[in-house]
Amino acid sequence: MKFVVTIGASTETVEVSGEAGRYRLTIGTEVWEVDGRLTAQGIYSLLIGGVSYVADVWDEDGACVVDVGDERYVIRVEEQTRFIIRTKGGAAASLGAQTLVAPLPGRIVHVAVKPGDRVEKGDTLLVIEAMKMENEYKAGSSGTVAEVRVEAGQAVNGGDVLVVIR
Repeated sequence: MKFVVTIGASTETVEVSGEAGRYRLTIGTEVWEVDGRLTAQGIYSLLIGGVSYVADVWDEDGACVVDVGDERYVIRVEEQTRFIIRTKGGAAASLGAQTLVAPLPGRIVHVAVKPGDRVEKGDTLLVIEAMKMENEYKAGSSGTVAEVRVEAGQAVNGGDVLVVIR
């Protein structure tokens, strides 16, 4: 499974495979074999490259805070598909117009607008199911719906134009 991990201003894609405490993490071109075990509530024993670490882990405002020795890391972890939808999906404003494009392949579940509808910033435009998750897309700013290029039940590809607002 792929995740997007953010530490400070740095963001990396991390692929994780394995189970039962034995994992392979691929970060860029680096591959790490990790033996990780929960030893007590929030305390993990890690064996990475033959070196043993103890990590104290807890949630703080949606971020994962990890203490290893005298170092502290504040890490945000998000499933890669969610990250793509959150950062690349949605309506983009350009010279007063907005074009909502599909961030990745999916199926239109619901279309909430039609051409001529007036929308305000934050109004729901449509819902797409992608990777077994339903994602609601909202207007990035106020305007009038000029085009709706999809209908409920339709399959879409990443980059397909869905709705145009002027």
